[in-house]
Amino acid sequence: MPQNTGVSQAKGQPRDELTVRDERTGKVYTIPIKDNTVQATAFKKIAAPLKAGERPENETQRGLRVADKGFLNTAVITSEITYIDGEAGVLRYRGYPVEQLAEHSNFLEVAYLLIYGSLPTRPEYDLFEHEVMTHSIAHVDAEGLFKSFRYDAHPMAILSSAFSALGSFYEEANPSLRGQNLFTKSDPASLANMDKQIYRLIGKATTFAAMAYRVRQGRSFVTPPTGLGYTASFLYQMDQLSEQDYVPSPTLARALDILFILHADHELNASTTTVLQTGSSLVDPYSAVAAGVASLYGPLHGGANEAVIRMLVSIGHPKNVPAFIESVKKREKVLSGFGHRVYKTSDPRSFIIRKVADEVFKETGKDELLETAMALHDAAMADEYFTSRKLAPNVDFWSGLIYRAMGFPMDFFPVLFVVPRVVGWLAHWRQMMLQPGGVKIWRPRQVYVGSGRRDYVPIDERKEEPSRDPKSKPTAVPHSGQSKRTHLAQFKGKAKL
Repeated sequence: MPQNTGVSQAKGQPRDELTVRDERTGKVYTIPIKDNTVQATAFKKIAAPLKAGERPENETQRGLRVADKGFLNTAVITSEITYIDGEAGVLRYRGYPVEQLAEHSNFLEVAYLLIYGSLPTRPEYDLFEHEVMTHSIAHVDAEGLFKSFRYDAHPMAILSSAFSALGSFYEEANPSLRGQNLFTKSDPASLANMDKQIYRLIGKATTFAAMAYRVRQGRSFVTPPTGLGYTASFLYQMDQLSEQDYVPSPTLARALDILFILHADHELNASTTTVLQTGSSLVDPYSAVAAGVASLYGPLHGGANEAVIRMLVSIGHPKNVPAFIESVKKREKVLSGFGHRVYKTSDPRSFIIRKVADEVFKETGKDELLETAMALHDAAMADEYFTSRKLAPNVDFWSGLIYRAMGFPMDFFPVLFVVPRVVGWLAHWRQMMLQPGGVKIWRPRQVYVGSGRRDYVPIDERKEEPSRDPKSKPTAVPHSGQSKRTHLAQFKGKAKL
């Protein structure tokens, strides 16, 4: 039947409904639309008999499934926290434009806003700041955990392990030990318990990050100081040695504060979704945050600004930019720091961060890669190939340059992403714990395309398939050194290795 690609206007008043006709059966279904959203479960009612020869694994008679690889258009939760309009380049926290917050607010005030829904009064802010900073001190036993890592361990591996281990310190925070409704009851005791874990996680995020930094430097750990703000305290914990009355640069502390605001939340990104997926099993918040760290560790997420620096280093000099641009067009090279999965115009955070970069460079001196970055920026923005694909610089393009100018090693960049994003994770986790109707475990469906039923064949009767896909069998590992010599040696039980 030819498809009608036009849009017909129904007679009468418009209704918030979607009418679906199943051409397999001739049945018509009406699906309600609320907040411009349809329920995926409504499509389970659209069922049909199996066709002749159709695989039973399709489960056609049990209703339609909705496929969405990569969650391109799937809403899994209702939220009041962050709004993004990717077409218009808009980012708002609880309704407030991120540009206003970056200019007028500070990170802990934004943290309060994201978690509790409104900007705090002075007494509310003072209480929140006091609790967060008070809970920044780590248990002495945590030092042993950090010292157990190799000197060259990646700081993200250290951080994910530390957050996971932290949950073992606080039995009162574990629903597996104190009851699965520990954080979902919404009574005063439950809310107070939840708040305490939030204070601990935000407070210890900078402490753990600084410990991960210092353990790789071979330095002893520093107790969080009193009298400094959140980011200044973080810089103090990383850098203070034996200096008296040590105070980090206010310019760098403020720059880091703004960067933390810009990275605090970004709706349901990969790591936030991971935290919620993990949290939906009602695990403790420390384990959920550790899972978020692991997700953010990936180069497609938290490693993007590091990839920008590596790209600029590989380009080397502004004169090499035209050749690099041509290589990108031929798909021989990858352009990092441009474009975004959500933003189809420009990343609103990139304009703010560009101003921050100017202030940092005034104090630290210009990074040697800045001229190359500017040449690449100008060339890409003047090239129709990139502008037609809406590939504008994003927040990662500039943040990597700022972190490098501030003296952070490249593999520490994702840690500087984790510290503020802990706030966003906790805001979404808290919202899910308190949502009406309780928490349902997240259990997505799959589209099974594997083998149908097969019967077991004894190992000696099996025949190797000559055209078997190399991906469907293991690869032998080349052995050298002690492992190779052991394979050549004779010893009892060798045949079982």
